[in-house]
Amino acid sequence: MQTYNAPIRDMRFTLEELHTDDGFGNLTGFDDFTPDLNEAIMEEAAKMCREVLLPLNYPGDQQGCRIENGVVRTPDGFPAAYKQFCEAGWASLGSSPEWGGQGAPHSLAKMIEEMLCAANVSFGLYPGLTHGATVPLEVYGTDELKAQYMPKLVSGEWAGTMCLTEAHCGTDLGQLRTKAVPEGDGFRISGNKIFISSGDHDLTDNIIHLVLARLPDAPAGVKGISLFLVPKYLPNADGSLGNHNGMTATALEHKMGIKGSATCQMNFEDSLGWLVGTPHKGMEAMFAMMNTERVSVGIQGLGVAEAAYQAAVYYAKDRLQGRSLSGVKNPSGPADPIIVHPDVRRMLMTMRAYNEGCRAVSAWVSRALDAEHHAAEPEARQRAAEFIALMTPVVKALFTDLGFESANLAVQVHGGHGYISETGVEQYVRDARITQIYEGTNGIQALDLVGRKLPHKTGRNLRAFFHPVSEFIETNTGDPALAKMVGGLQQAFGALQLSTGHIAQKGMADPEEAAAAATDYLKLLGFVAMGYCFAKAAKVAGAKLAEGTDEADFYKAKIITARFFFDRLLPPVAAQFMAITSGKASMMDMPAEAF
Repeated sequence: MQTYNAPIRDMRFTLEELHTDDGFGNLTGFDDFTPDLNEAIMEEAAKMCREVLLPLNYPGDQQGCRIENGVVRTPDGFPAAYKQFCEAGWASLGSSPEWGGQGAPHSLAKMIEEMLCAANVSFGLYPGLTHGATVPLEVYGTDELKAQYMPKLVSGEWAGTMCLTEAHCGTDLGQLRTKAVPEGDGFRISGNKIFISSGDHDLTDNIIHLVLARLPDAPAGVKGISLFLVPKYLPNADGSLGNHNGMTATALEHKMGIKGSATCQMNFEDSLGWLVGTPHKGMEAMFAMMNTERVSVGIQGLGVAEAAYQAAVYYAKDRLQGRSLSGVKNPSGPADPIIVHPDVRRMLMTMRAYNEGCRAVSAWVSRALDAEHHAAEPEARQRAAEFIALMTPVVKALFTDLGFESANLAVQVHGGHGYISETGVEQYVRDARITQIYEGTNGIQALDLVGRKLPHKTGRNLRAFFHPVSEFIETNTGDPALAKMVGGLQQAFGALQLSTGHIAQKGMADPEEAAAAATDYLKLLGFVAMGYCFAKAAKVAGAKLAEGTDEADFYKAKIITARFFFDRLLPPVAAQFMAITSGKASMMDMPAEAF
């Protein structure tokens, strides 16, 4: 059974209690977003997710998208829900007031984003991509383009996409062939793109595509790529819609999951577009959107994982099977609920710890996203930018890997009933699977981490992560209530430090050595980040219990979850130091012909 109630209390904990000492100082521009207002916003978002979006998730997956007479149709109920979503102001929540947005902090907007993805990740992709498209346009677009397109994108009246991938090249965008030929003050765009999420649909009257293409004089490779804004319909001077702009969704991809999201093959034929940024610098502008989307994809993994966890908890409490090993718990029934069994508890606690750990790290990174532009001190803004650079690939890859694992565990908790479609949990496995692939596969995220983010300015990006973790360990080593957690964190952090030195040393001489260790290193860094957040959470919870609180059950559960993380989940990851330092030989020595 698909069920979802937003974990607002835990979200409030990460926003208001956990990261008050994150080192970014006071932030300006968010005075209106008080804890009371934030809670009211989350309550309203939770209501919409529960009452409007969740009921469309399963039927949307069963129906999927379709093309009728050349028009892409989303599942029944999606257009009406999207209209309600925009009219309620959710599309504009995190955007700048300059363009009609509400200016909410990232730390709040990401919590709402998690709710959307938990309730209906296919639906959430449409407004999510539109918001992503505003990022490079706001930074690199001309004043004329921004004035014409930003207000309608921010409100959700028009939708946005990004068009990168072509059939002959995936991540290797240097091979793309789409052409841009100058004409007047614009360009004529011609080419074919695949895997374009929200490439066409019936939710909005117009769709604004950000397209990567080559100018006639473009140098080879990624240094010759430019970015263009290409609308589905050309706007008239008064803002009304004019002629169709020569683009067609030629097919919909037949996918494993996210079937309510229209993933299109797109053909551009002399479509009129305008340059965003400078010629041949399209990757710089596109990465502004891609980095935003990579964090959002991590949130997608977390959202699906939370929904899967709640479905598993509901089933485990309801399903009667077997008797407790410690004595009958349900004497009036034929069997005990399966939540009494240790292995079911292992799975549920694993999912819960993954979700709470990822949510805590997400709040930390979101706080940095806010601080990058709103911190009072320039040093804090710089530190936030470095932290974001380091953590973006970790959020994308780790959250989605763990989200997929949690979805699989939900199926396992359900047993045979999880493998059939009627219960709805196998959908979570299929929906979560794509998150490990798009916006750069998780292996590429790991390569980005060790190949770009670690060596940048001789490891400068690491400072904003290593310093607070080291300081927390040093400050709390003598606290008996935290002794086991701090000890476990210290051991894992030590393994991370040694692994960092190993990769830095070996990678300088042989890049393949660093690449061979990349995935293990990303996981180790991510789990240390979660361990740091869990240890802090346990300290905060312990202090609340000591001073007296009417939410004792919440804080006790927070400590128990932290204990489980340190007892069961962190120790195996700390041992990955051996894999990281084992070298590339055992994976690279096998001749290709032997596979």
